Amino acid sequence: MFLTFGIKDAIDILLVAMLLYYSYRLMKESRSLNIFFGVLIFVVFWLFVSQILEMRLLGTFLDRVVSVGAIALLILFQDEIRKFFFTIGTHERVRAAVRLFSGEKKQTHTREDIMPIVMACLSMSKQKVGALIVMQRSLPLNDFVRSGEYIDAKISQRLIENIFFKNSPLHDGGMIISHQRITAAGCILPVTHDMNMPKELGLRHRAAMGISQETDALAIVVSEETGNISVAFRGSFQLGVSAEDLERILTEDAF
Repeated sequence: MFLTFGIKDAIDILLVAMLLYYSYRLMKESRSLNIFFGVLIFVVFWLFVSQILEMRLLGTFLDRVVSVGAIALLILFQDEIRKFFFTIGTHERVRAAVRLFSGEKKQTHTREDIMPIVMACLSMSKQKVGALIVMQRSLPLNDFVRSGEYIDAKISQRLIENIFFKNSPLHDGGMIISHQRITAAGCILPVTHDMNMPKELGLRHRAAMGISQETDALAIVVSEETGNISVAFRGSFQLGVSAEDLERILTEDAF
């Protein structure tokens, strides 16, 4: 019996290779690489026993283990799976296609919106006033807005500085800006548990990283200890940015 190899087989192999590669990258970033290799070895062993050697008893036992193990893997890797589908859903081309068919408008910020934010961050940086500002992009942040105090005010340098003033009751939380408005302040944001973050970075930086990992939002942090301005976007940090760099980042809305 001769084996035939066509274009469909080549595409099949390519898709499996891509799936394994992206799974490998995802597990490497989440420090679950050893578990990934263990699962991969088990799957190869199961296929070898059931498909090649055709050992019925052991093959049937492994089939049952795999059927139960699939549910266990969903529980074990729920964060990684969620991040995988989130990465697909927030891809620029995917979001462009969604906006095309749904009529959704992309979040944009004009210079009139950007400059009060830049000037407020520069002023707070000089005074070493801690701040965390989250700029909504494509994905809505309604759940995080509800965790804070709803404001719905025009973007203003003075208002931003007053909110993050040390004696203000809202200075500890995050401010969310969406649709060219200061939507809410004092918001509770998800904190990243990434062990690779520098230890000198505090809770505000971890919250900025957390929101950038779970959404496509852009987060600005002003350090209370050093006065340095940092930006988190898509799970990456740009530390110690200048006012000019911050203006450029907000204008481009990306790194």
